Amino acid sequence: MDITKRLGGEGYTFWGGREGYFSLLNTNLKKELDNAGSFFNMAVKYKQKIGANFQMYIEPKPREPTKHQYDYDAQTVIAFLKHYNIEKHYKLNIEPNHTTLAGHEFEHDIMIASAYGMLGSIDANSGDPLCGWDTDQFNMDVKKAALIMWTVIKQGGLKPGGLNFDCKVRRESTDLQDIFISHISAMDVYAQGLIAADKIIKDGTLPKMLEERYSSYNSKIATKIDNGNSSFEELERYAIQNDEPKQKSGQQELYETIFNRFVNW
Repeated sequence: MDITKRLGGEGYTFWGGREGYFSLLNTNLKKELDNAGSFFNMAVKYKQKIGANFQMYIEPKPREPTKHQYDYDAQTVIAFLKHYNIEKHYKLNIEPNHTTLAGHEFEHDIMIASAYGMLGSIDANSGDPLCGWDTDQFNMDVKKAALIMWTVIKQGGLKPGGLNFDCKVRRESTDLQDIFISHISAMDVYAQGLIAADKIIKDGTLPKMLEERYSSYNSKIATKIDNGNSSFEELERYAIQNDEPKQKSGQQELYETIFNRFVNW
């Protein structure tokens, strides 16, 4: 942290890749998490003591090398930060490769972190879905990049964070030029994703469809629920007085078809 301040760094990431346990028999879970909470509280105080103004990040990470990680995924880390009342001091540095290792879709942790105002930076790695470990590959999938950049645009960008390629070429890539090809191609993929995401937003079809799907949440009863002004009794009366809700299709294939048009064109 001292070096980051001295060099004028804008971000400092806590990478908890070894934070976890193997056995419940020899682990006091609450004590472990309380100690972790104390550590991150001390980090906040030390940052203030040295007069630093860089953004602090925590990078969620499962399965390396323990089978239970304290920082398993974005939702786990957000809950941890809120429980120990330090969420305003941290944001998340998301690596989508870790997200898939946690059993989520590539873009899931990006979206959930952004939804709660906690997305600060992106370790733009991908992984092989058939490998159960962190392979740190370059993302070559424009669809995945488009979903990520769509999220970044909607939240107004990444500042002071950004996209970081913490990646390496495959073991079979033995030529020096492979290093250049992989970095340039991955940057091109995210550029293509950014262009596609911008077109999706400007076109408005998908955002409008999503807004329409949740339009019932603008009703009077839904507003009362959102504001915490309803109750089980009121909802029971509402259900009795109103007809059976009309089933509406989620239209997953339609969403996917429209999305593909922007990515593939």
